Amino acid sequence: MSAVTGGEALVRALAEHGVDTVFGIPGTHNLSAYAALPKHGITHVSPRHEQGAGYAADGYARSTGRVGVALTTTGPAILNAAAAAAQAYSDSVPVLFVSPGMPLQHPGQGNGLLHEMRNQPGVMEAVLGTSIRVTSVEEIPLAVAQAFAAMLEGRPRPVHLEVPLDLLDVAAEVASVPAVRTGTLGPDPATIRDAVERLDAAERVVLVVGGGAAGAAEQVAALADHLDAAVLSTANGKGTVPEDHPLFVGAGLQHPAALELCAEADVVLGVGTEFAPSDWWIGLPDFGGSVVRVDIDAQEISANVAPDVAIVADAATALDALLLETRPHPAQDWTASWRRRFLEEAGAEGAPWLEIVDALAQALPRDAIVAADNAMAVYYGALSNLPLYRPRAFLYPTGAGTLGFGLPAGIGAKVAEPDAPVVVLQGDGGIMFTVAELAMAAQAGLALPIVVVDNGGYGEIRNEMDDRGEPIHAVALGSPDFVALAESLGCRGIHVEDAAALGAAVADAFTADRPTLIHIREHSRASGSPEAPA
Repeated sequence: MSAVTGGEALVRALAEHGVDTVFGIPGTHNLSAYAALPKHGITHVSPRHEQGAGYAADGYARSTGRVGVALTTTGPAILNAAAAAAQAYSDSVPVLFVSPGMPLQHPGQGNGLLHEMRNQPGVMEAVLGTSIRVTSVEEIPLAVAQAFAAMLEGRPRPVHLEVPLDLLDVAAEVASVPAVRTGTLGPDPATIRDAVERLDAAERVVLVVGGGAAGAAEQVAALADHLDAAVLSTANGKGTVPEDHPLFVGAGLQHPAALELCAEADVVLGVGTEFAPSDWWIGLPDFGGSVVRVDIDAQEISANVAPDVAIVADAATALDALLLETRPHPAQDWTASWRRRFLEEAGAEGAPWLEIVDALAQALPRDAIVAADNAMAVYYGALSNLPLYRPRAFLYPTGAGTLGFGLPAGIGAKVAEPDAPVVVLQGDGGIMFTVAELAMAAQAGLALPIVVVDNGGYGEIRNEMDDRGEPIHAVALGSPDFVALAESLGCRGIHVEDAAALGAAVADAFTADRPTLIHIREHSRASGSPEAPA
């Protein structure tokens, strides 16, 4: 062993766990770690705000299934990343948030130290559930290994790791701690037998696929074919089954057709999904048959919907067992009518955005990734009406529902997969939360189309105020010159008048030498447009 600083021990341990990219901002208290990044071959990507670092690390993790890393300095910096941390937690995304902390002997009541916080680990533990604070340089590799085990064993969750700032420049002899290779959790045979009996007796099976099924895409499609099962997906499960699969009914569970399909099923098989209200906007179905759930999280498998059969296991392993044990169901061509009805309802709900969505559908290659924000054009438009065809294709802030996610998440995905076609879909209100990250994308030289659908402000809230019969105020944001703003931050900027020009602009942006912001106005009730669909 040779003596290394705490900063180098941290970076070396990250590299030994396969980290190749870090999103972060250097500060007075984390410079020792920054000094070690080039030595260990870790690429650093520079956001303009720590929230952007967190969202970019989230997008990196969602699109790949690998751990994303956000590195901040102390105090306000890690607090800036807390909203992104909450989003990663709510959507089960493995992001490691690393920050220095107060010195080991810092006075309990404080002394006015720069970036001082009374209980920084307590804040992050309240957000994430897990905050690890080391107490020696020698402990750092163990703490990194423990953080990775916590993120990757069972349900993926983000973790905060804190290294007291006075340890980062202290040298000590540090032994490496090998990465823990966690195995897959196999299902209990008795629960598999119970599920098999119910599935074998069923005439109508519905698969509800969530984000936890992303690593089991092959098994989900095979089981759907095997059981002649209709497939519905949550927002985070979108793309797990290609949306032109003949048994696929729809993505997004806020439509009456989804509720009625599940109510009429003999068995609803939920895979890696919470049955959460953030997916089922209009309420859960009245399940007429059995509910079988597959989830790696034993604590959550009964949340919202108590299953008749609870299979606590890795999704791929559990579905392999069901494929092996269940009888094949003959194809009956029963899902096409449900698909037509689902699309009719989705089209009616998303009418103001259909031309935009259709233009995107024509422009996107089959392996495209969409990084989306909490915008009306997304949850009414793209979620149910824009077909996607690969797992981890739809990066969307479902649980916490934060604004500003799409742009930095798209940057993270494009950094992780530079050859993949990635497009960002934002609203005009949401992009202003993280608009400075256009500069991050420009500095990284990313060929990234960023579509900003403009309704003049916080359109959803404007409509809610109107529906409540209350004064409409504080929701109109004017009309920034997004084209000039993008150009000032090193990107291309384009305004298109209609959806007919949008597809060509997106296709061109995929081959540009820098990011391209494409601005388009929507015609909707929220925008006050007379051209809005009735």
